[in-house]
Amino acid sequence: MPNDFNQQIIDEFRANAGRVGGPFEGARLILLTTTGARTGATHTTPVAYLPDGAERILVIASAGGADRHPHWYHNLVADPQVTVEDGAFTYPARAEVLTGTERDRLFARAVESDPGWAEYQAKTTRVIPVVALHPELAGPPAASSFGTVLKMIHDAFRRELELIRAEVDRSGPVLGAQLRVNCLTLCGGLHGHHVKEDEGMFAGLGAQHPELAPVLDRLREEHQRVAALLAELQQTLTAESADRDQVREQVGRLVAELEAHLAYEEEQLIPMLDGVG
Repeated sequence: MPNDFNQQIIDEFRANAGRVGGPFEGARLILLTTTGARTGATHTTPVAYLPDGAERILVIASAGGADRHPHWYHNLVADPQVTVEDGAFTYPARAEVLTGTERDRLFARAVESDPGWAEYQAKTTRVIPVVALHPELAGPPAASSFGTVLKMIHDAFRRELELIRAEVDRSGPVLGAQLRVNCLTLCGGLHGHHVKEDEGMFAGLGAQHPELAPVLDRLREEHQRVAALLAELQQTLTAESADRDQVREQVGRLVAELEAHLAYEEEQLIPMLDGVG
């Protein structure tokens, strides 16, 4: 059973599609549900995470630098099948405790982006674990309509772009490794989402509603413009030395293009998806 503080965060997280205020405002959080190692009961805990590409996310069992691992860590060691809520999707995942040089490399990457992780490690003699969560089969978000699903997915991208813009602004002249990973993960996620829309939702809507052809053509053209901006940003990020000001300018152009695109898509498609008009 979560304590009162954690329960408040859980309730706020679920009520606001992953957004929370207070001390965790602007943080990347998930809700991690594990199975109790002793009791077999499920336990849900808010946990900070780090993006790590399309195949996994990372969580760090810091417990604020306490001398004991957090309960959720003991639980997933005993049973690595967990459930993750990210604000838009809820999905099963497999937990993998990372060891050796991989653990050390990723912990160092986390420290570079946030020295607080090093402060936690300095408080304790235990080696703070780094855990990879590998998503398994995931269905669509739980929502009352297809239009609501679309808005939830769009808002998740909007939230991540807000975080990245703030991180770029706080960065030094050269972007750190974790910030590059954050940006590249977003680029891959946006590209995959647009491919699925082109091949799935747009094709289905076009077949059912021929009158939508001009709207869908415009949306596909906007996908191409976003793809060009993503490719440009990815090229900059994969250079040996990624310049912060160049990335800031490219992210700004991506945000402007994407915001206009998302607003138009929601205006035109949500009423149709919800069966209105």
